[in-house]
Amino acid sequence: MTAVIEARSLTKQYRDKKALDGVSLTIESNTIYGLLGRNGAGKTTLMSIMTAQNFATSGEVRVFGEEPYENARVLSRLCFVREGQKYPDDATPTHALKAARLFFSNWDQELADRLVADFQLPMRQKIKKLSRGQLSAVGVIIGIASRAEITFFDEPYLGLDAVARQIFYDRLLEDYAEHPRTIILSSHLIDEVANLLEKVIVIDNGRILLDEDTDAVRDRASTVVGDAAAVDAWASGREVLHREALGRVASVTVLGALAPEDRTALTSAGLDLAPVSLQQLIVRLTQAGAAEFEEVR
Repeated sequence: MTAVIEARSLTKQYRDKKALDGVSLTIESNTIYGLLGRNGAGKTTLMSIMTAQNFATSGEVRVFGEEPYENARVLSRLCFVREGQKYPDDATPTHALKAARLFFSNWDQELADRLVADFQLPMRQKIKKLSRGQLSAVGVIIGIASRAEITFFDEPYLGLDAVARQIFYDRLLEDYAEHPRTIILSSHLIDEVANLLEKVIVIDNGRILLDEDTDAVRDRASTVVGDAAAVDAWASGREVLHREALGRVASVTVLGALAPEDRTALTSAGLDLAPVSLQQLIVRLTQAGAAEFEEVR
């Protein structure tokens, strides 16, 4: 696939805090990415630098092969739906969508109208008086209807109830299937968005912990449950991400794909194999990465 974004050794320093620490990655065309991590991990900072709304302290980023800062050729092909997007005090959703229609060359008004109806958005009410969910809906509609070649969604679901979030996921996938483009979705609801994602990037403490195809990530870990002594014996010598115990029963989450002989050994030892959800794996990797970070410090 064609690379549409290339970041090399990006570092962002805020006084005594390093928001990004040598981040290098490649974003490919026509792919849905999940940019995942805890609050303060560096997700928004990274997206802001990629969209030229912030500056790296060091390193470089190229979008469509060019420096994005003050580059209309690049910026006109991007859409960044930010958490807490600001609008003029007297602006309404009608104003916001009309402005978006002028800016984005691939804008689909029919799709925008459908999304307005789906989200039951009051178009003439001032944006500053909208609920948190309605404000999120404005951004979601712009992000999908823009059909920008690269679209960034920064926590787009905030304030949306379960029904509205499902509408967002369904409409995004429907339109992506017909009009492929690059979508970078930052979210805390990992399991909820897991089925949308083709690639996963996990960032923690400003560093990339994981950058892989989603299917490959799912095969990276397993949870084994059973008698504590048998579980610990089986896990000996393996990379253990997490261990829990209750009485004589224990479970361990181990990193690494299981070979057929591993599964045979589990059965022989009377142990059970439980699936690890994408969220569980990322939480465990993040916890392990945080512990390593503290040791380095």
